[in-house]
Parts: sequence; structure tokens; C-alpha cells
Amino acid sequence: MTHAERIARLRLIRTPNIGPVSWHQLMQRFGSGEAALEALPDLAVRGGGKLRLAPAEVAEREIARVAALGARHVFCDDGGYSPLLREVEAAPPVLIVRRDTAMLERPCVAIVGARNASAIACRFARQLAADLAARGVTVVSGLARGVDTAAHVGAMGGNTVGVIASGIDIAFPPENAALQDRIGTDQLLVAEQPPGTEPLARHFPARNRIIAGMAHGTVVIEAAPKSGSLITARRAGDYGREVMAVPGSPLDPRAQGCNLLIREGATLIQTVDDVLEAVGPIDARMAREPRQAFAAPAAAEPMGEGDRAAVANLLGPTPVAIDEIVRQSGRPAAAVQLVLLELELAGRLERHAGARISLL
Repeated sequence: MTHAERIARLRLIRTPNIGPVSWHQLMQRFGSGEAALEALPDLAVRGGGKLRLAPAEVAEREIARVAALGARHVFCDDGGYSPLLREVEAAPPVLIVRRDTAMLERPCVAIVGARNASAIACRFARQLAADLAARGVTVVSGLARGVDTAAHVGAMGGNTVGVIASGIDIAFPPENAALQDRIGTDQLLVAEQPPGTEPLARHFPARNRIIAGMAHGTVVIEAAPKSGSLITARRAGDYGREVMAVPGSPLDPRAQGCNLLIREGATLIQTVDDVLEAVGPIDARMAREPRQAFAAPAAAEPMGEGDRAAVANLLGPTPVAIDEIVRQSGRPAAAVQLVLLELELAGRLERHAGARISLL
């Protein structure tokens, strides 16, 4: 990939109104970041708005800053990108990483749980992570307080991946600064956000999808019913990965989320052998695919104003499945996706989990 193409791809994802799904659609439609950049203004106009492209200088400065931090950008079709994460529909177009991405090609298991975890939960997480690492499994977690921290510490004798919700130069929580630096020096540290980005609330669900996407399975150790750990587990289930949970006392609110997952069909985990038995069949099915290659530019579908109106009129403030829009509009799926892309680039469309969309 040329330097100009890397700059173009980075400009795309740093442009407002372009998220991971629309980034991938643009790349598939036009075949390169440079071609997509040229087409963007016209697409936004057809969607009824204007688009403010991220300047090339912004991308250049980011690349220089990342290099100065001892990190690098890895695009979704680069060799160092997680082969499992690449299969996720909303996979990050680019990640910023420090150190060894080769560990992502080994079996990976995510361990997540409560930030205010009990002492016994932290002990279990630390021991489970150590046992998995000793068996050659890469342990993935989010560098949060409690269970995440214990999992990273336990896996230090093998391989562990820390996925953070901030820029790669910002430690959160602050007390994990030394651990985060150690992971970035000896293991693998991963961030989706550009350097200098504070860990805002909206970044954590995005971080959680990366954790779930990188792993063959996710183990939850203590979690409240509406916690971020359960979001990670449900994402894992959506991706067809194994969901595992450690049972706890019904009298402990921190165990309610895990017990709920088990009731809903998650695998009950008590030992490292339970984890390996659960992810073993999945590991066999998830053999690494060749690197993704973006398609050659696709021919533009003939779209008139009547077609656009037929799609736009079916949308409203309530999220609806894209498949339902295709069915009710009677238009080809590719044509509907093009209209939705135009609306998103114009700032009129919002994407939601489960391939649902709504008008802003």
C-alpha cells in the first residue's frame, strides 16, 4: 500500500459521518481510499447535505504522532490485523497498535468482568488467565479495574492484549498507567481512537466490540445485569463466538449478570479445561482466511430521485432493520445500500447495532 493510499484511508475514517460500516462500503464500492475520497462530495450532495473531509494534514500529523509513540497503524487488510476481528461487519478500518500482533493469530479468549469485582473473582480471573496463557492461548481484555486488570496480570507469563477506549497515549484508569505501559512494551496494546482522545462513554461499547471480535470466546466473571461486560458477551454471541460465564451467589448483585447469561445458554465455566473444551470446536471452524482484498470499483446502480424517495420515505426516528427497508422498497439491496450511504454521508442517517438504521 502506498503512503498516499494510507493517508486517503485514514482521512476517510477521520471524516465526520463516516463510520466503520460506511468506510467498508466505500472501499468495496470504489476499490481504494483515493478513489473514495474523490467520490465523497457528490455522494453527500445526492444525500441532501455536504461533507467536510478530514484534511490530509490531519492524517499526516496522526501518523507522525503514532510513530513518535512507538506505535503504528494497522489497516483491516494488513497482515498484522486480527484475522477474527476482520470477519466482523463493523470491524475497525484501522487500529493503532504497540508491539507484537503475531499473538492475534493464536487462539484468543477474552476475559471481562466487574470493575468493582470481589477479591475471589479477581483471584479466579488471574489464575484462569495464567492457565490459559500457559496453554498457548492469548488473553484479551480491556484494561479496566477489577477483573480486566487481574486477567492481564495473570497472563503476563504468556500473551495478553489490552484494548483501550482512549488514544494509545492516554492511560485509563490512571492507576493502570504502569500496567498499560508494560503491555505496550512487552505484550500488545490496541486502540481504535487517535492519539489524544479521552475515554468518553461512547467509546467503551466500541472498545467492547473489538474485544469480542478478537476472541474465539468471551468469559464473563462477575457482571451486573446492564454492565459493559454483558455488552461484550452479547457482541460475542452476535459474532457466532462462544459465550462463557462463571456462576456466583444469587445474593451477590455482581453475579446476577453471569447467572443470567448461563440461564440464557452461556457455557458454565469453572476451570481452564472448561474454557478450552468450549472454544475448541470454534477454533477448528475459525481457521485464518487469506487477507481481505477490496473489490474493484463496482458499476454504479441506476438510481433516480424516485428510487431515493422510496427508500428515504420508509425511514424515521425509530431504528429499523436494513433488510426490512429492502423488502418494503422493492429495490435491489445494492441500490438501497447506496441510498443509505448517501444519507449517512450527508449527516442524515444513524446506524445502530443489529444492522438497524434511523433518520437523524
